[in-house]
This record gives sequence, structure tokens and C-alpha cells, in this order.
Amino acid sequence: MIQTIETIEDVKVFFRQLLNEGLNFHPDTPFQDYINAETRQQTYTAEEADVRNKLMDKCFDICETLDADIYELCIEIFQPFF
Repeated sequence: MIQTIETIEDVKVFFRQLLNEGLNFHPDTPFQDYINAETRQQTYTAEEADVRNKLMDKCFDICETLDADIYELCIEIFQPFF
């Protein structure tokens, strides 16, 4: 898992990692809200969700600072797989 988000490329790396985890996510949804469809258990532990939430917050900060649309970046990464 990426440790820090400093650039738009880092945002993309993080989104690709989420995709590789099998997550169909929305940037506005807290990671503690994701449930595994098969097991009905939480996808992430509290600690895992906390790490991902902090990284996502940083993604929003970087995108805002660099005037990039986080939702467009998300679609760019996920669209080829749907």
C-alpha cells in the first residue's frame, strides 16, 4: 500500500491499488462502510480503513491544490475494467 500521497500520479497509484483489492469504490465513501458482498463482513479492519481514509483525504487535498477533478481521475482508472 502506498504510504503517502504527494502527486497526481500517487493518487492514481492509490486508486489502482484499491482496484487491485477488488474494491468498487467512490471517493466520498469512508472505507469502514465497505462490506464484502459474499461474506457480509467488513472489507477492512478499523486500522486498514483508517489508513485508507487518511490517504483518500490526502488525495482530495492534492487534487484541490492542483485543480484536478478527483472523480474524473477515479473514472479514468476504473472505467477500463467495467
